[in-house]
Amino acid sequence: MLAQQSEADPLTSERIAGSVNTNPVFIRRILGLLSRAGLVASQPGVGGGWRLRRDAANISLLDVYEAVGAGPLLALHHRLPNPDCLIGRNIQRTLLNYFGEAEAAFKDVLARQTIAQVLETAQEGELSSPA
Repeated sequence: MLAQQSEADPLTSERIAGSVNTNPVFIRRILGLLSRAGLVASQPGVGGGWRLRRDAANISLLDVYEAVGAGPLLALHHRLPNPDCLIGRNIQRTLLNYFGEAEAAFKDVLARQTIAQVLETAQEGELSSPA
């Protein structure tokens, strides 16, 4: 939504929340993280709201992912495996290698996609949807 909004007409967290069907407080929390990363800025006062700080074509999905601190893509079980078992002793180290490769590939895809491309894809979907 922010990518299609003009700088003169910022979006409120309530309007964004209505679009994605969630609570405005959650949206404000995410916008705060994006603001700390320099991706969005707030405009206070009447008619205020949020806008992108730079062109949507210059903000990658990786920028957004890292700004919200999404954490690891894959995680190990919270309990330690059995150290007396060959598999248990080695499974975490082994899986971490695979998880690291998967996360690197995921981040590579996000780095190649921009917010402008997401908007374009959403708009194309709208045009091709039956009325």
